[in-house]
Amino acid sequence: MAEFRFEKLEVWRKAMDWAKAIYQVSRGFPDHERNGLTPQLRRAAVSVASNIAEGAGRTSDADFARFLEIAYGSLMEATCQVRLAFELGYTDRDHIETLKEAAAEISRMLSGLRKYRKPR
Repeated sequence: MAEFRFEKLEVWRKAMDWAKAIYQVSRGFPDHERNGLTPQLRRAAVSVASNIAEGAGRTSDADFARFLEIAYGSLMEATCQVRLAFELGYTDRDHIETLKEAAAEISRMLSGLRKYRKPR
């Protein structure tokens, strides 16, 4: 099977794992969040990996860097929502700590890649 450029990026793989973890954690959210926090959190988490992939498909480093910034914004949005889920009692401290540690690692990787891809 052919591999796309973005699939070779470690940060994309970690973002995919993080999104899957978000899906797992959000399965335990209350039913009344079915149209609230659950889909919003999932969309933001998926957006991280999706924007990395979309940026990798662009032809210029400037475009790629822009999509990496969007991915970072989505990462921060989802991290905020994870925190809210914890404060509302929808998840436990272990889950939030694991998700925040992974988000911090993805954040560092995005920052490094963004600096590398930014036009000089």
